[in-house]
Amino acid sequence: MRPYNEKISIYNGMASTVAMNFSNNFFPIFAITILSATNYQVGLISSLPPLMALLMTIPAAILLNRAHEHKKLVALSILLARIMFLFIVVVVYIPSESMQAWAFLIIVALMSVPNTVANIGWQTLISGMISESRRGEFFSDRNRLLTMVGLVSTLVIGIVMKDQSNNVTAYQILFAIAFGFGLLEAFILMKHDEPHTPGSGPLVKKKLMEWSIFKHSSFVWFLAAALFFNFAWQMAWGIFNIYHVRVVGATIFWISMFSVGNMLMQILTFPLWKKWAERKSNVRVFVYAAIGMASTPFLTVLSTNLYYLTIVQTMSGFFLSGVVLLLFNLLLEQSPEASRTYCITTYNVLLALVAFLAPQVGIWLLNSWGVETAMYINSGLRLLSAGLFFLVYMLYAREPKESLL
Repeated sequence: MRPYNEKISIYNGMASTVAMNFSNNFFPIFAITILSATNYQVGLISSLPPLMALLMTIPAAILLNRAHEHKKLVALSILLARIMFLFIVVVVYIPSESMQAWAFLIIVALMSVPNTVANIGWQTLISGMISESRRGEFFSDRNRLLTMVGLVSTLVIGIVMKDQSNNVTAYQILFAIAFGFGLLEAFILMKHDEPHTPGSGPLVKKKLMEWSIFKHSSFVWFLAAALFFNFAWQMAWGIFNIYHVRVVGATIFWISMFSVGNMLMQILTFPLWKKWAERKSNVRVFVYAAIGMASTPFLTVLSTNLYYLTIVQTMSGFFLSGVVLLLFNLLLEQSPEASRTYCITTYNVLLALVAFLAPQVGIWLLNSWGVETAMYINSGLRLLSAGLFFLVYMLYAREPKESLL
């Protein structure tokens, strides 16, 4: 039987998945088709949230260090973030059309302030609730179930809104529904049974930073590899959005089909990545996932056929499931337990910096060299990141396990 907190975490994740699928997935196409956003502004949709996260991570860590119950702070942060969906609903009523896209970007940026607290708080909360022996199985099951929910919700959106890509009201309904599920998300999170450990543990430390974490060479190497991988991964997000909407002419229906195929493949393959990681190690199996991720940008620009692109996005879900499952496990695995909160905070600060810069570099490559060359460069960088993780494996491999093949 699944422990209580694991069940609640899955229910909370389901509500969060629906809220995100009814909102964030359609931010780029909403900005392009309704708000007439420029390429630069589309890039900022990906860049502004991590910039705000960069500014907010340290304050978020201080709040979490001082909080007696993390779930209350996380739930409040989720609620504040989801309220922002209502502001997006009314952004189209701003009289100046030229200001609508900028107002939308400001709302997206402000939304990231409470989101940062919620994300770091959730990572810290869940790491204290799930034992290391249960993490692989739990996160595999959780990711698979959440992806199923995401698939169904995205499929419904794609079918219902098939011909509504230029309909303002349709987007407003989507974002209003997302707000409703955000309320449910915060409510369910409060149902967690949070262990009380007053006066002990890293969360009550008064230090702002624990610099000794950088004495652990395995964590430092993981940090370097993970940041480079995320840079290469996120650099192409804005390029994909622009390519799909401006070049290919994908509608809400096709954007949804891309996501449905991707998520269906994730559902089918989460157990495989879990099994392979148990046989070998998280870091070695992650190398395979990173190599696979390198193929997606290259394959994407080979054709503008929407059916072909759906197949490419479906194939990418196989490798994305490995990334989603293994990257957070690697963070927890490589973080010294006594200073895990500081490791998570440091990772999130640096990741936010990378996530702000990466899409801007991607858009610069797009404007300077064209979409095809930008995608080819991105594939090369992703492949290089796989090589870096292989180096980490060679330096800090765990005891050999049975062959993957």
